[in-house]
Amino acid sequence: MVSRETLISRYFPGRERQIGAYADFLTSAGIERGLIGPKEGDIIWERHIFNCLPVLSLIPKGVKVIDIGSGAGLPGIPIALARPDLTVVLVEPLQRRVDFLNEALGIIESDNVTVFRGRAQDVKTKSEVVTARAVAPMEKLIIITRHLLKPGGVLLAIKGESAQEEAMRVPGTQFHEIDMDDLPQGRVISLRKPG
Repeated sequence: MVSRETLISRYFPGRERQIGAYADFLTSAGIERGLIGPKEGDIIWERHIFNCLPVLSLIPKGVKVIDIGSGAGLPGIPIALARPDLTVVLVEPLQRRVDFLNEALGIIESDNVTVFRGRAQDVKTKSEVVTARAVAPMEKLIIITRHLLKPGGVLLAIKGESAQEEAMRVPGTQFHEIDMDDLPQGRVISLRKPG
């Protein structure tokens, strides 16, 4: 089994310090403020940070990513730190979570990620990719993100073990089971906007 340090170096080259600082912030302030469960501290890397990485295989180079319902910054902050070629916008409606995200960005000092306070429906710009993790069922995600995608853009929803069943219920979606070396298997449902 590969060590955590090796995985961090492999997936966050040159940004090991930033992702480590973010993980520390999640396990302290994230738990204190109720953004991460009290028992999640010991599994923060496997369950939360590394869990966000498989979706990267579906994101083209150099695009803008809008991460809706960012909460504690997942998956947006790990995506931004793993892929400095991307521009990531974290969308979060709750002020206490926005405060947390802004503090996290101050700690990681990354110039390719910003925070927007509001709901997905309030965002007026468009992007090539929209991500979501534990936000809503796919049917609802499609409705609230349709206006965010450029023609040909793709909605990528990180899902749990029932992802394949959910994808089968929603016409036009595609289920992806993503295996990356030594990471938890990723399950993503995608829907591409025509164009």
